[in-house]
Amino acid sequence: MKAIDNKELILALEDLEKEKGIKKEYLLESIETALVTAYKRNFDSSENVKVEMDKATGVTHLYSVKDVVEQVENPIKEISLEEAKKINKTLKLGDQVNVEIVPKNFGRIAAQTAKQVIVQKIREEEREVLYTQYSDKKGEIVSGTIQKADRGIVIMDLGNLEGIMPVKEQIPTERYRVNDKIKAYVVDVERGEKGAPQVIVSRSHPDFVRKMLEIEIPEIYEGIIEIKSVSRNPGKRCKVAVYSQDENIDPVGSCVGQRGIRIQNIINELNGEKIDVIEWNPDISIFIAAALLPAKIMAVDVKESEKFAQVIVEDDQLSLAIGKGGQNARLAAKLTDWKIDIKSESQFRKLLESKQDETENVEEGE
Repeated sequence: MKAIDNKELILALEDLEKEKGIKKEYLLESIETALVTAYKRNFDSSENVKVEMDKATGVTHLYSVKDVVEQVENPIKEISLEEAKKINKTLKLGDQVNVEIVPKNFGRIAAQTAKQVIVQKIREEEREVLYTQYSDKKGEIVSGTIQKADRGIVIMDLGNLEGIMPVKEQIPTERYRVNDKIKAYVVDVERGEKGAPQVIVSRSHPDFVRKMLEIEIPEIYEGIIEIKSVSRNPGKRCKVAVYSQDENIDPVGSCVGQRGIRIQNIINELNGEKIDVIEWNPDISIFIAAALLPAKIMAVDVKESEKFAQVIVEDDQLSLAIGKGGQNARLAAKLTDWKIDIKSESQFRKLLESKQDETENVEEGE
């Protein structure tokens, strides 16, 4: 029986290479491997089989690879020297020979297998393109429509891919409804089942606010104003530290905008989450005092080695400095990356008096 002619297949592979950039050689190698599996599956064969496809014509040869032996004990894997020499006179004992076989109906099986491989490889390539495309968007903001919002997880339709927003990446105070259009921050791109890319998105990540500021504030996008740090209690409050080397630029004023219009656009996107914009300062005492706004700070005593700050406020400012449930103090600590202990003036005086009494008692004991 003659080998299988696949001129149409080669033309199709050449078109695919032009249209989708999938190398013809790569597809041919994949088809060859798949044909070996298809033969063994369909003909229940334990033979050592090899497939070769001519890269120019597509002519396919199916071989049973056999060892040349003096006496054949396993005819499936062995061939006598006498029979081997009929194929190639130069063969000797210990060599291997390709014995061509063309089983009945294998042409149809080969055509089906080639089609399946091509479809699979096209899907894999499309997934790879999408993976690369969205990997480049890691750390960026994407827009999409909510497709599913049940059992905690939110699924966004990003156009040609789904964005998955786990519960921990959602803003607790938000309610997500199907067909709502929302923005989200791309946290990561993973390979899911069968290699399909999975885009993990977030609305609770601090960098979601950072990127929104870059979009809304041209001075930040252009690098005139730098965002030094962001701390966030998603859905409730956020603190952003900004800085500009240009003394003529007011970084806080530029971010807030006239009558607060610039920052309001971001607050609206976050469904009312409050945003405190604070000027960063290389002097940590000044920076910590600013981070605790809107409270007025009397004094900040810092221990550089421990990154610890003792903050003193007037009595009526204590609850404001700490914030509801300790929120203001926690956000300030995250923003500055320092441990902060806040005491009122009267608390601090009592502490000093207590220490003074301890010292006097020790001296009396001596």
